[in-house]
Amino acid sequence: MPGMHHLYSSESINIMIVRLRELAAHWTTVVPLFAVLLLVSTWGRSVPGAVVVLLTVVLAAAVLAAVHHAEVVAHRVGEPFGSLVLAVAVTVIEVALIVALMADGGAKSATLARDTVFAAVMITCNGIVGLTLLVGALRHRVAVFNPEGTGAALATVATLATLSLALPTFTTSKPGPEFSTAQLVFAAVASVVLYGLFVATQTVRHRDYFLPMTRKGEVIDADQHAEAPSARIALISLLLLACALVGVVGLAKGVSPTIESGVEAAGMPHSVVGVIIALLVLLPETIAALRAARRDRVQTSLNLALGSAMASIGLTIPAVALASIWLSGPLVLGLGAVHLVLLALTIGVSILTVVPGRATPLQGGVHLVLFAAYLELAITP
Repeated sequence: MPGMHHLYSSESINIMIVRLRELAAHWTTVVPLFAVLLLVSTWGRSVPGAVVVLLTVVLAAAVLAAVHHAEVVAHRVGEPFGSLVLAVAVTVIEVALIVALMADGGAKSATLARDTVFAAVMITCNGIVGLTLLVGALRHRVAVFNPEGTGAALATVATLATLSLALPTFTTSKPGPEFSTAQLVFAAVASVVLYGLFVATQTVRHRDYFLPMTRKGEVIDADQHAEAPSARIALISLLLLACALVGVVGLAKGVSPTIESGVEAAGMPHSVVGVIIALLVLLPETIAALRAARRDRVQTSLNLALGSAMASIGLTIPAVALASIWLSGPLVLGLGAVHLVLLALTIGVSILTVVPGRATPLQGGVHLVLFAAYLELAITP
């Protein structure tokens, strides 16, 4: 009997090990679902420090799962649709988070939309662009991309950012860096129209402008070398991508009180909280863009970066314009002098980066220095 008990215990352990291995092999399926369950169980509750650590670990795992499923969907639909899926999916959930925080935040949420959108612009246009250009150029000597498509994306981002974040600082119809109702409606409509025109250009009329290029300037299909996943697998990945992104954004909100406490204890401005949350939310795009750059698909990386910046502005401004109907308190959109300088410098440097259609590590370094300057000035304004 003791021998049988020992055998039974060994078999049980072996079965458990096999099941754990199977679970590890399918972690990209398990993690998004677990993240949503964890989010539901902790939403709106005060959680202890140990649970915050668990939320952070699951959040990081959900980010990696989101990148995996985004790449599956992108492989199925091809570029530039794949980049668009991830950018829009993340931004839609991010906008929902912003509106929810504005509804609960009271007076201190007046600048939340501005801070979040500007953080997204700086992270994408300097952080992600700088990293991908640096990685692509170091790995392949020169990072090659299509200046026509990238230039069109940059022009749209620059226009949206200026209309939504710069102009409110100088308008006089309403005191403070705020839009009047008519001006806010115009900014919202302009954002939707420009974003719609860009998506039509990117996916229909001039799709080839946004495809990766060879060293000789020839347009190629980034996924033509491998068999695309089936429609069923792509649909499952799309659903799991949505779950993962809901988990990422929701768990980021869950850990935000701890982040706020740490920021206040360190004596840093409250706007740093928005920067940290934006960094967490944009991790899927960052990882996906770096992977594309390592494969010499810098155009895909730039599609992700500029597409995310554009979606962040083009969807956030109309959403907060609608939300302002029932939300009380001011809606501050205008940037301060320091951030206006950073925005102008970012647009100018980005133009010089995009025009040649190729970049060396220097261009990547310049964008990363601008991003570092933004972080430094956010911490010590």
